[in-house]
Amino acid sequence: QVQLVESGGGLVQPGGSLRLSCVVSGIAFSNYRMRWYRQAPGKERVLVASITSFGGTTNYADSMKGRFTISRDNAKNTVYLEMNSLTPEDTAVYYCNANRQGLGYWNDYWGRGTQVTVSS
Repeated sequence: QVQLVESGGGLVQPGGSLRLSCVVSGIAFSNYRMRWYRQAPGKERVLVASITSFGGTTNYADSMKGRFTISRDNAKNTVYLEMNSLTPEDTAVYYCNANRQGLGYWNDYWGRGTQVTVSS
């Protein structure tokens, strides 16, 4: 059974920081590209950041560049999202995603999300 379990969300004041974690089980974690998405109330789910299977390449949505850092520890089957300089616009449910695709296969898994609320 594949499980992605996010943690680390919560209430933080503007300008604060949070570190999200996503622990993955049931798949060969190191074979998967990992992504963080977020979904704000009334809005579509959007990509926040991604990291390749061995962490060689990271990508970020424009509004997150310089504030968010995605990383992974393949020995711990865990992906992280370090978030700094948070603003109320960062309030959303943050989801972890594991994906791999190739000739003849496509695997895609999601966690249930963790709530991040930025408010004074």
